[in-house]
Amino acid sequence: MHPRAVKDRLFAAWADVAKALASPTRVELLDLLAQGERTVEALARETGLTTNNTSSHLAVLKRVRLVETRKDAQFVFHRLADDAVVALLRDVQVLARRRLHEVDHLARTHFDERDELEPLDARELRRRISAGEVTVIDVRPALEYEAGHIVGALSVPLEGLDARLRELPRKRPIVAYCRGPYCVYALEAVDRLRQRGYHARRLSDGLPNWRLAGYPVAVGPEAPPATKPTTSRHSRTASRRRAS
Repeated sequence: MHPRAVKDRLFAAWADVAKALASPTRVELLDLLAQGERTVEALARETGLTTNNTSSHLAVLKRVRLVETRKDAQFVFHRLADDAVVALLRDVQVLARRRLHEVDHLARTHFDERDELEPLDARELRRRISAGEVTVIDVRPALEYEAGHIVGALSVPLEGLDARLRELPRKRPIVAYCRGPYCVYALEAVDRLRQRGYHARRLSDGLPNWRLAGYPVAVGPEAPPATKPTTSRHSRTASRRRAS
């Protein structure tokens, strides 16, 4: 093949990937799939689209191999084809904030300036987890937590945070995380916790980038809290008699 023809085909392929991202809806679908696989119906509910419209957008993403599917009985689940798609999304976000004034203004106004403390980065959070210095909470929906979460994190979806406050220690700092740097769940969770006297911070990024960095991720529902064995009054009395 002539070198010019090779270049033309490469540029066309790269342009096809770029065109697939040239839709706010498709970018949102990729952001949701970065949290875990979903059916078309679930994605349609999350985005407020019709099922047919969602399927059409997914077909575009599948054509350029950004999304793959698997079938389970009558259900078809969609997922990101590769973690490199997560890296692509984050690179686009970083570049847009660096080059577009509107994006930087929105990020500063609605995220940076609302948070009086600088968010923790993934490396620092991992260090604090290893040292046992923090309690980590995942404030995404429970299904996203089950698809993958930071090892040791508690599943505390934002809508259920108030009901679970008594389970969270007041003497240890709490770090909340959600979908990514522009996800408001963690920001709102931190606001609520601070109003109630907790020392709370948020992770600067979300679960997808934590996984992309190679840090430990667990799959499945939250483990039930360990219960201390109960000792009956009769057994305590018997133990004292044997000891005497």
